Amino acid sequence: MTKIVIIQGHPDPGGDHLCHALAGAYGAGAEEAGHSVTRIELAQLRIDFLRSQTEQEEGVPNDDILDAQEKIRAAEHLVFVYPLWLGGMPALLKAFLEQAARPGFAYDPGKGPFGGKLLSGRSARVIITMGMPAWWYRLVYRAASLQAFRIGILNFVGIRPVRATLIGLVGDTSFDADQWLMRVAKLGTDAA
Repeated sequence: MTKIVIIQGHPDPGGDHLCHALAGAYGAGAEEAGHSVTRIELAQLRIDFLRSQTEQEEGVPNDDILDAQEKIRAAEHLVFVYPLWLGGMPALLKAFLEQAARPGFAYDPGKGPFGGKLLSGRSARVIITMGMPAWWYRLVYRAASLQAFRIGILNFVGIRPVRATLIGLVGDTSFDADQWLMRVAKLGTDAA
């Protein structure tokens, strides 16, 4: 049994977007396979924007962030589900990561830029939806925002391996949501 935390990063609290359904499908597949699943719905949390390095290094996170940190600390596998907006993750997800991945929780600045990975031993799956074809995002955009997330945040704090599922042409008349929900549920079953 793997302890999984699903971080649903679509900022609309309405809950009726493809990202919500994909997070639900992954969770259902994982639970069906006997894995333990905890969910974090970012749109339901109080997430403030950090405005200084001092605030990030010395500030105290609010209770929503502290609770999310405890869930992440207990996890073995993290799943991030979010839409691609303006070529990157929504601002709410970035703000959450800045709040949660603080020194002392995610990394130890006293061990230098490469030695203080406090979230080692965890893996991640990143699921990104987008209106463009996924191959276009990889070829033309070079998956730059995904690479920045993978290398600059997840690997920096010790989370690896990081696998990605890119879901393109969302909203196109040919898009088959049911097929993607089944594929993502299978990913949850395999917990990878």
